Amino acid sequence: MTPDKAADIADVFAWHTATDINFVLTFAGPQAANLPAVYDPDVLYTINVSNAAPRTTPDIPIEVRFGRGSGNTFGVQVKGLPGVTGAIEGAVETDLVKDGVRVRAGLFDDPFFFDLQGFRDTVATGTLRFNNQRDFFAGQNDTAIVISIPRDRIENGTNLVDVWATTARFGGQL
Repeated sequence: MTPDKAADIADVFAWHTATDINFVLTFAGPQAANLPAVYDPDVLYTINVSNAAPRTTPDIPIEVRFGRGSGNTFGVQVKGLPGVTGAIEGAVETDLVKDGVRVRAGLFDDPFFFDLQGFRDTVATGTLRFNNQRDFFAGQNDTAIVISIPRDRIENGTNLVDVWATTARFGGQL
């Protein structure tokens, strides 16, 4: 089976600051730093946010798609952002801001740290062998979608906020 690089989610990160909740969805990686970002117009990326019971229902589904522009350029469209009128649209590798929400899609250094050799040594010996100076993902890139939304648009009283992501390919086979 051939992997679907554009639809393969690498990681989902979510954290908050005093004013914003930040979401990062990485995909199409890790890959060598000299390779370009992956933008596939036939993949729908959804960052699902639940802030009420049941916690498995996406109360705020944020949909992201890419489109081809003239030449070899790409754009991004983000819909379903709370407090945003319509969609946020623009060129990739650009900071896009609308109605207090910030979006950027593009190529980023892989944010995940992992000592693969330490993991293998730990499994082989049963003794922890991790070394914080060895990062298997150093110098590798992911394509990512980064979104920053004011906290008051996501939070719902004292309810927990759950975040997960999905991808769907248009025109797939049954």
